[in-house]
Amino acid sequence: MAAPGGADVEQDGGARATYRGASSGARWQHTEGRGKMAAAGEARLRRDGGVDGAGRGRGRDGGGMGADRAASGGNGEAGERLRSMAGGDRLLPKGFPKLKNDTFLRAARGEQTEHTPVWCMRQAGRYLPEFRETRASQDFFATCRSPKLCCELTLQPLRRFPLDAAIIFSDILVVPQALGMEIVMVPGKGPTFTEPLKEVEDLLKLRQKVDVTAELGYVFQAITLTRHSLEGKVPLIGFSGAPWTLMSYMIEGGGSTTMAKAKSWLYRHPEASHRLLRLLADVIIDYLVGQVAAGAQALQLFESHAGHLGPELFQDFALPYIRDIAQAVKSKLKEEALPLVPMIIFAKDAHYALRDLAHAGYEVVGLDWTIRPQEARAQIGKDVTLQGNLDPCALYAPKEKIGELVKKMLESFGTQRYIANLGHGLYPDMNPEHVGAFVEAVHAHSRHINKHS
Repeated sequence: MAAPGGADVEQDGGARATYRGASSGARWQHTEGRGKMAAAGEARLRRDGGVDGAGRGRGRDGGGMGADRAASGGNGEAGERLRSMAGGDRLLPKGFPKLKNDTFLRAARGEQTEHTPVWCMRQAGRYLPEFRETRASQDFFATCRSPKLCCELTLQPLRRFPLDAAIIFSDILVVPQALGMEIVMVPGKGPTFTEPLKEVEDLLKLRQKVDVTAELGYVFQAITLTRHSLEGKVPLIGFSGAPWTLMSYMIEGGGSTTMAKAKSWLYRHPEASHRLLRLLADVIIDYLVGQVAAGAQALQLFESHAGHLGPELFQDFALPYIRDIAQAVKSKLKEEALPLVPMIIFAKDAHYALRDLAHAGYEVVGLDWTIRPQEARAQIGKDVTLQGNLDPCALYAPKEKIGELVKKMLESFGTQRYIANLGHGLYPDMNPEHVGAFVEAVHAHSRHINKHS
């Protein structure tokens, strides 16, 4: 799968491990085929405090000196605040450093910007050597449950590239875990559910009421730590998978080219499908509100499997919950006196639904690379910011060609009410220098266009 939050789901190596949600005792079961290096990495993670028995970050994180420096906050006032954590005190989601670069947030809200902001989905990923070094021999979900490691991985691309936003390192599948489902990271295959949903009766196995602080508090801790560690450099994005995308994984048991098992539920068990989607939406709403309370300054909802639905199924089983999430999150943010952060909806391959998504309550609509910017703008209108949509494979081109493609993209979208991104996440074999060329081209060409417009 494409792990949307910058988290690059492992497809090779590492230990097999399963995890069941925190309140059930955070039971890790290591199985065969680990190898000495993987076992040593897991032991080091436990010894150095990557996660404790309940999945909470503590002590050293086993991520090397870079992770320690990131978690200690570096220099300055923020660094002093973070170094005061010695002795086990937990950072609080308040007193954050002043934001120095708000270009991304202004573009999301439709305000004028001097340059077009840019970030990349999966910008923290295996294409970075430092990412691979930090993640070496450590289970993927163990990493996701270590606030210090998530912080370090989130910051790594910011050290290389002048990106205009950070996105927390995590994974969309932490939500099914919070519902009590068990996931195995299988080498060469990726995340696999040990007991996917097969019959309607299986819904009874899921937690019907989820305490997101108990089950997903490690994500909130990672967000708070990262927000402090950023020292106001750029805004921090939180995220979640959308209900249909998560439902499809929970039924398919992993990735699928057809989503036939999950779609069969929509036809055979429509009422049960709505019960599951409603349960997921309720958890997602609380999860996203919790991320803002922890320090997230924007939110993105990933409906990554929208392309498997046609217009009718999308209208019935995806769009209502996408709308509900935006409405409920904003309502709860107001009730709890939390910032009304901009929200982004990214429904991959949902060209047929762009007009509906434009009125779904999100400030930004993300686009994949298979639609022309002019067509998207015509359907969405001028009151919503667009995000996207360079073909990720364009980054295999020479740097000069990347610059040409970026220039064409900016001319097509316009430099205002627009956030530059790829149409999907970065791939593991991409050259970091080409990612840098993409980011720099967006800044240079957008400034030039703005200056001469």
